[in-house]
Amino acid sequence: MIVREYEEDEITVHKLPLYMMGAVAVFCVALTSAVSLGFVDRTAIAHDVRAAEGVTSVSQRSLKFYDEADGSVRVEDASTRDEVARFGVGYGGFVRSTLRSLVHERRIRGIGAATPFDLIEWSDGSLSLQDSTTNESIELGSFGPDNRAVFAAMLKEETR
Repeated sequence: MIVREYEEDEITVHKLPLYMMGAVAVFCVALTSAVSLGFVDRTAIAHDVRAAEGVTSVSQRSLKFYDEADGSVRVEDASTRDEVARFGVGYGGFVRSTLRSLVHERRIRGIGAATPFDLIEWSDGSLSLQDSTTNESIELGSFGPDNRAVFAAMLKEETR
Protein backbone atom coordinates (compact mmCIF):
# COMPACT_ATOMS: atom_id res chain seq x y z
CA MET A 1 0.00 0.00 0.00
CA ILE A 2 1.29 3.41 -0.95
CA VAL A 3 0.61 6.29 1.38
CA ARG A 4 0.99 9.82 0.07
CA GLU A 5 1.40 12.97 2.00
CA TYR A 6 -0.68 15.89 0.70
CA GLU A 7 0.23 18.45 3.28
CA GLU A 8 2.08 20.69 0.82
CA ASP A 9 -0.57 20.34 -1.92
CA GLU A 10 -3.33 21.66 0.30
CA ILE A 11 -5.47 24.35 -1.37
CA THR A 12 -6.15 27.46 0.63
CA VAL A 13 -8.80 30.03 -0.15
CA HIS A 14 -8.22 33.62 0.80
CA LYS A 15 -11.07 35.07 2.84
CA LEU A 16 -10.98 38.61 1.46
CA PRO A 17 -12.59 37.76 -1.93
CA LEU A 18 -15.29 35.76 -0.11
CA TYR A 19 -16.03 38.70 2.16
CA MET A 20 -16.18 41.03 -0.84
CA MET A 21 -18.64 38.76 -2.69
CA GLY A 22 -20.79 38.56 0.41
CA ALA A 23 -20.75 42.35 0.75
CA VAL A 24 -21.87 42.80 -2.87
CA ALA A 25 -24.73 40.33 -2.36
CA VAL A 26 -25.88 42.08 0.83
CA PHE A 27 -25.68 45.49 -0.89
CA CYS A 28 -27.81 44.25 -3.83
CA VAL A 29 -30.46 42.79 -1.53
CA ALA A 30 -30.52 45.97 0.58
CA LEU A 31 -30.88 48.24 -2.46
CA THR A 32 -33.61 46.09 -3.98
CA SER A 33 -35.47 46.03 -0.68
CA ALA A 34 -35.17 49.81 -0.31
CA VAL A 35 -36.81 50.34 -3.71
CA SER A 36 -39.49 47.68 -3.10
CA LEU A 37 -40.39 49.09 0.30
CA GLY A 38 -40.56 52.66 -0.99
CA PHE A 39 -37.49 54.12 0.74
CA VAL A 40 -35.97 54.95 -2.66
CA ASP A 41 -38.12 56.27 -5.53
CA ARG A 42 -38.30 54.30 -8.75
CA THR A 43 -36.95 56.31 -11.63
CA ALA A 44 -37.19 56.36 -15.40
CA ILE A 45 -40.66 54.90 -15.81
CA ALA A 46 -41.34 55.94 -19.39
CA HIS A 47 -45.08 56.54 -18.98
CA ASP A 48 -44.58 58.85 -15.99
CA VAL A 49 -41.71 60.74 -17.61
CA ARG A 50 -43.75 61.33 -20.78
CA ALA A 51 -46.72 62.58 -18.76
CA ALA A 52 -44.52 64.97 -16.77
CA GLU A 53 -42.83 66.36 -19.88
CA GLY A 54 -46.01 66.60 -21.97
CA VAL A 55 -44.80 64.20 -24.66
CA THR A 56 -47.55 63.25 -27.13
CA SER A 57 -48.07 60.55 -29.71
CA VAL A 58 -46.85 61.46 -33.21
CA SER A 59 -47.94 58.30 -35.01
CA GLN A 60 -49.56 55.07 -33.97
CA ARG A 61 -50.41 51.77 -35.61
CA SER A 62 -52.29 48.78 -34.25
CA LEU A 63 -50.59 45.53 -35.23
CA LYS A 64 -51.41 41.86 -35.02
CA PHE A 65 -48.73 39.19 -35.13
CA TYR A 66 -49.28 35.67 -36.42
CA ASP A 67 -47.14 32.54 -36.29
CA GLU A 68 -47.34 30.86 -39.68
CA ALA A 69 -47.15 27.11 -40.32
CA ASP A 70 -43.76 27.46 -42.03
CA GLY A 71 -42.27 29.06 -38.87
CA SER A 72 -42.39 32.64 -40.11
CA VAL A 73 -44.01 35.55 -38.29
CA ARG A 74 -46.52 37.66 -40.22
CA VAL A 75 -47.30 41.20 -39.08
CA GLU A 76 -50.48 42.84 -40.27
CA ASP A 77 -52.27 46.12 -39.69
CA ALA A 78 -55.19 45.44 -37.36
CA SER A 79 -57.59 47.82 -39.09
CA THR A 80 -56.87 47.14 -42.78
CA ARG A 81 -55.57 43.56 -42.45
CA ASP A 82 -52.74 44.48 -44.85
CA GLU A 83 -49.47 42.65 -44.38
CA VAL A 84 -46.92 45.02 -42.87
CA ALA A 85 -43.94 42.68 -42.56
CA ARG A 86 -42.96 39.04 -42.61
CA PHE A 87 -40.01 37.46 -40.84
CA GLY A 88 -38.90 34.04 -42.04
CA VAL A 89 -37.27 31.34 -39.98
CA GLY A 90 -33.99 32.65 -38.59
CA TYR A 91 -34.97 36.30 -39.08
CA GLY A 92 -36.72 38.82 -36.87
CA GLY A 93 -35.30 37.50 -33.61
CA PHE A 94 -35.87 40.80 -31.84
CA VAL A 95 -39.49 40.93 -32.98
CA ARG A 96 -40.04 37.35 -31.82
CA SER A 97 -38.49 37.88 -28.38
CA THR A 98 -40.32 41.17 -27.83
CA LEU A 99 -43.66 39.59 -28.62
CA ARG A 100 -42.86 36.52 -26.57
CA SER A 101 -42.66 38.63 -23.41
CA LEU A 102 -45.91 40.49 -24.14
CA VAL A 103 -47.79 37.31 -25.08
CA HIS A 104 -46.50 35.64 -21.93
CA GLU A 105 -48.16 38.35 -19.83
CA ARG A 106 -51.42 37.80 -21.70
CA ARG A 107 -51.28 34.05 -21.10
CA ILE A 108 -50.67 34.54 -17.38
CA ARG A 109 -53.83 36.64 -17.18
CA GLY A 110 -55.87 34.38 -19.48
CA ILE A 111 -56.21 36.99 -22.22
CA GLY A 112 -56.43 35.89 -25.84
CA ALA A 113 -54.92 37.33 -28.99
CA ALA A 114 -58.00 39.27 -30.15
CA THR A 115 -56.71 42.71 -29.10
CA PRO A 116 -53.87 44.10 -31.25
CA PHE A 117 -50.67 45.63 -29.95
CA ASP A 118 -50.11 49.37 -30.38
CA LEU A 119 -46.86 50.60 -31.90
CA ILE A 120 -46.46 54.27 -30.93
CA GLU A 121 -43.90 56.87 -31.93
CA TRP A 122 -43.69 59.75 -29.44
CA SER A 123 -42.85 63.41 -30.03
CA ASP A 124 -39.54 62.99 -28.19
CA GLY A 125 -38.45 60.38 -30.78
CA SER A 126 -38.98 57.32 -28.62
CA LEU A 127 -40.84 54.27 -29.86
CA SER A 128 -42.85 51.86 -27.75
CA LEU A 129 -44.90 48.72 -28.22
CA GLN A 130 -47.87 48.66 -25.87
CA ASP A 131 -50.42 46.08 -24.89
CA SER A 132 -53.62 47.80 -23.80
CA THR A 133 -55.03 44.62 -22.25
CA THR A 134 -52.19 44.15 -19.74
CA ASN A 135 -50.88 47.75 -19.62
CA GLU A 136 -47.41 46.40 -20.42
CA SER A 137 -45.10 48.50 -22.56
CA ILE A 138 -41.70 47.88 -24.12
CA GLU A 139 -39.47 50.83 -24.95
CA LEU A 140 -37.91 49.76 -28.24
CA GLY A 141 -35.17 52.40 -28.28
CA SER A 142 -33.59 50.73 -25.27
CA PHE A 143 -32.39 47.86 -27.45
CA GLY A 144 -30.31 49.88 -29.90
CA PRO A 145 -30.93 51.72 -33.15
CA ASP A 146 -30.98 48.61 -35.36
CA ASN A 147 -33.66 46.88 -33.31
CA ARG A 148 -35.65 50.11 -33.06
CA ALA A 149 -35.48 50.50 -36.84
CA VAL A 150 -37.17 47.12 -37.37
CA PHE A 151 -40.27 48.34 -35.54
CA ALA A 152 -40.03 51.91 -36.90
CA ALA A 153 -40.35 50.49 -40.41
CA MET A 154 -43.69 48.96 -39.41
CA LEU A 155 -45.14 52.44 -38.77
CA LYS A 156 -44.93 53.45 -42.40
CA GLU A 157 -47.95 52.67 -44.56
CA GLU A 158 -45.87 51.72 -47.61
CA THR A 159 -43.83 49.14 -45.68
CA ARG A 160 -44.40 45.64 -46.94
